[in-house]
Amino acid sequence: MTVEFAQIRVARPTDRLAEVERFYAEYLGLPVLYRFDDHDGYSGVMLGLPGSEYHLEFTTHVAGSPCPAPTADNLLVLYFHGDAQMYAMVERLAAAGCAPVEPENPYWNKVGALTFEDPDRWRVVLVPRRVI
Repeated sequence: MTVEFAQIRVARPTDRLAEVERFYAEYLGLPVLYRFDDHDGYSGVMLGLPGSEYHLEFTTHVAGSPCPAPTADNLLVLYFHGDAQMYAMVERLAAAGCAPVEPENPYWNKVGALTFEDPDRWRVVLVPRRVI
């Protein structure tokens, strides 16, 4: 059975909305698609991933939105079209003060990937090329 979805959005809470938005929008360069403020106590931002049907959403609530503690293997994996594109992003992150962290799974080192943590300590893996 094949399922077709019209859109996919991955959402999570944060108490650091401004810092998280800066990391994903400014440092990683994901476009801000939509912002909302005080929608039934929630504020947030939606960021675009390649293709208009894929979004990341980060929300915060007026009563607090502690992000659940991630494990070292909670990952958002971003694949590039080669080393040059990936390392341009790595340089951009370094200029923002972000340094790679050791991945939990050694597989990522074997494929030449680098892992970074966002302000909530959720991990983003940059991979130089598609592996499938």
